[in-house]
Amino acid sequence: MAVLEKIRVKFGILISVLIALALLSFIIDPTTLSNISNSMSSKYDVGKINGKKVRYDDFSKEVERITKIYETMNGGSLTHDEQLQQNIQNEAWQNYVNNNLFFKSVAAAGLSVGNAEKVALMSGEIVSPVMAQNPNFVDPQTGAFSQEALLGFIEYMKQDESGRIEEYWDYLEQNVYAEQMYTKYGSLFTAANLQNPIDLEVAISGNNTTSDVQFVMYPLIDAPDSTVTVSDSEIKAYYNSHKDNYKQAESRDIEYVVFEVKPSDKDVLEASGQINSVYDEFASCEAKDIKTFLLRNSDRKFDTYYYAKGELSTVNKDVEEFVWSGEKGTSKVFQGGDTFYAAKVLDTKQLPGSVNVQYIALQGTLASKADSVATVLKAGKASVEAVAATFGQNGQPIDLNQSTIVPGMEKVLETPVKGVCVCNLPNVTYIFKVLDRKDIDTRKQVAILTKNIVASNETNNSYYAKANSIAAKAQGTLEGFRAAVSEAGEYAHPVSKMVESTSRLGAIEQTKEVTRWAFEQKKAGKVSKIISINNRYYIVAAVTGINKEGYVPVSQAAISIKDILTYEKNAQVVADKLAAQTTSCTTLDEVAETLKLTVSSVENVAFASFNTQGLDPKFIGALSAAPENKLCGPVAGNYGVYFFNVTARETGSFYTEDDAVRAANQINQYMLNTIIVEMGKDKITDNRARFF
Repeated sequence: MAVLEKIRVKFGILISVLIALALLSFIIDPTTLSNISNSMSSKYDVGKINGKKVRYDDFSKEVERITKIYETMNGGSLTHDEQLQQNIQNEAWQNYVNNNLFFKSVAAAGLSVGNAEKVALMSGEIVSPVMAQNPNFVDPQTGAFSQEALLGFIEYMKQDESGRIEEYWDYLEQNVYAEQMYTKYGSLFTAANLQNPIDLEVAISGNNTTSDVQFVMYPLIDAPDSTVTVSDSEIKAYYNSHKDNYKQAESRDIEYVVFEVKPSDKDVLEASGQINSVYDEFASCEAKDIKTFLLRNSDRKFDTYYYAKGELSTVNKDVEEFVWSGEKGTSKVFQGGDTFYAAKVLDTKQLPGSVNVQYIALQGTLASKADSVATVLKAGKASVEAVAATFGQNGQPIDLNQSTIVPGMEKVLETPVKGVCVCNLPNVTYIFKVLDRKDIDTRKQVAILTKNIVASNETNNSYYAKANSIAAKAQGTLEGFRAAVSEAGEYAHPVSKMVESTSRLGAIEQTKEVTRWAFEQKKAGKVSKIISINNRYYIVAAVTGINKEGYVPVSQAAISIKDILTYEKNAQVVADKLAAQTTSCTTLDEVAETLKLTVSSVENVAFASFNTQGLDPKFIGALSAAPENKLCGPVAGNYGVYFFNVTARETGSFYTEDDAVRAANQINQYMLNTIIVEMGKDKITDNRARFF
C-alpha cells in the first residue's frame, strides 16, 4: 500500500495501465514466428530459440514478472482478461527472442548500445520513444516528455522500500535498450537500400503516365472447353514452382457436436419469481438502505454513478427508456436476454462529464494541515503550484471524471470553477482546486435490481446427458460418432486445418481444451469424452484428419492446381478462337460487331496502380505497353479475353519524387520486417499454444 500511495501522490489519482510498451512496428510478431516453427521441442518446453530451449517454468516466471510490473503501474491490481494475458505472454516470448536471437545477430553485425548511450536515452538527453510515450514522464499540459516528471519518479523510486518501482525501472531500461537495437538494425538496412536514379525515374514515369482506352471483353465462363486437359506432370511442375504456397503448419481436421446449456422455461419462471418476490421491498426501500438491499437481493451491486442520457442503453434499453421518461417511482420488471431488471431513480443532478483540477496530496501528519492549506487557496493568497512545491509536489492539472475518482472524492465533481474542496481518504487527504467543468448535463443516479436467469442443475444435467449419449454411442470411433450424431438429429460442425493456437470454435470462445485434446491424438478417427467449456457448453469432438508440418502433399493440392491450370488453358483456348473469328477485323467496332459485344471505355489508367477502377491486372499491363490508336488483342486476362485500342496517352507531373521516395520507404519497411522474420526461420520453435 505504501508503494501505491507514493505513486498516487506523485503522479495523480490515475496510473494508466502500461500494456505492451511499444517496440515499434518492426518488432517481430510472435504470431508470425509461430507460423515459421519447423521443429518440436520436448514435452515440457514452451519452445526453442536459436538452439536454446525455453522451459515452461522459466517462461512462467517471466510472465509472472511482467504481470507484477503491470500491476504496479495499475495501482496493485489488474483485470486479468484473456487479451491482457495474451499481451503479457507475447511480451515474455519477445524477450526470449530478443535475448537468444535478435541481440546476438545484431551484435554480430557490429551494432551495440553502450552504457553512456543507454544513460542518455533513459535520462532524456536523447529522448527514447519508450520514455516519451510513457505517461509517467509526460507533461500533462504539453504532452511532451518532462525531465521534471522523470526526476520526480526517480526520487520516489529511492523511497520505495518494496523494490517494485525499481523493478519497473529495470523493465523500462530493458525496453529502451531493445527499442534502440531495433532502430539501429532497421537503419542499417534502410540506409543500405538505396533507390538509384533509374528506379526513381521508372517509378515516377509509371505513376505519371496514364492511358485512355476503349475495349471489349469476352467473359470467361466457368465451364472449360472440352478439349482442355491438365496432365499429372503439369500439376507436379506447377506444384514444384509454387511450393512455398503449399507450406502448412501442423494442424488437425475435426468434427464436433456442441450442446449449449440454455435456461429452460422453468428456469425463467423461477428467476421471474425471485425478482418479483423482492420487488415490493425494492420499491419501498429508502435511498440510504438501497446499497445493503441490492447486496442481499440483486445480481448487480449498487452503483453510485450518475448516468447521462443514453448511457444506460448498454445495461438495458427498457431501463434507459424508463429513467428518462419522467415516470416516478419504480419501473415494472423488464426482461433483457437472460436477465430480469427493475429500476428506480434515486437522485438527479447537474454534473460535469469531467473536471480539470490541480491538487495537493497530504499524508501522515501533514494531513492535519489540509484545512489551512485549503483556506490559503480559497483566499487566493498563493497558487496551487507554489503551495504544492513546499510539499515537494508540482500541482500540475489533471482531468477527473466519475470513472476515475475513488470513493471519497465525489464532491470534487460538484465544486464550482475556481472553488476548493478537501477530500479525506483513509491514507491520504487531497486538496483540489477546480479549473474547469466540462460537458455539464443532467445526470441521474439509478438503483437497478437484477436477477440473472441461470440454468438449474436439472437443466444442466439434461444437456450433459445428450452429450454423454453421443460420446457413449460413438464407442471411440469416427464411424460411431457420426452415427450417434445422426441418430440424435444433431449437426457435427467441421473444422479444417485447426492449428495448435486455436482458442475459438465458431462463436464459442476459450475452447483450448478441445484443441489440446485434438493435438494429443496421433491418429485420425479418435473421439473425445465430454469437454466442458465454462459450464456453458458441452462438446464431443472427433479427429477426422492429421496434417503434419511441412508441405501439403501434391495429391491434396492437385484439385486446386488443376482448377488454376484449367482456367489458364481455357483462357488461351478462348483467345485463340476469338483471334480466328476476328482475323479480318481492323477496328474495335468491327470486333465488337463480330463477337456481339459492347465497346467500353476507361480513362486515366496508370500502370503503377494495378487496382485502377477494378480492371484486370493482365489487361492493364498489356494496354500500358501498347501503341496508341492501334487495335490490339486478344489478351487472355484473369476475368476475360480483351481487344482494345489506346486512344490517348498523357504524361503528367502529379506523382513527384517525394511520392516515389515515400513509397520506397514503405517497401523498405516491409523488407525489414521480412528480413527479421527470415532471421528466425528454422531457428524458432514456438510451442506456447500447447500450454496457454
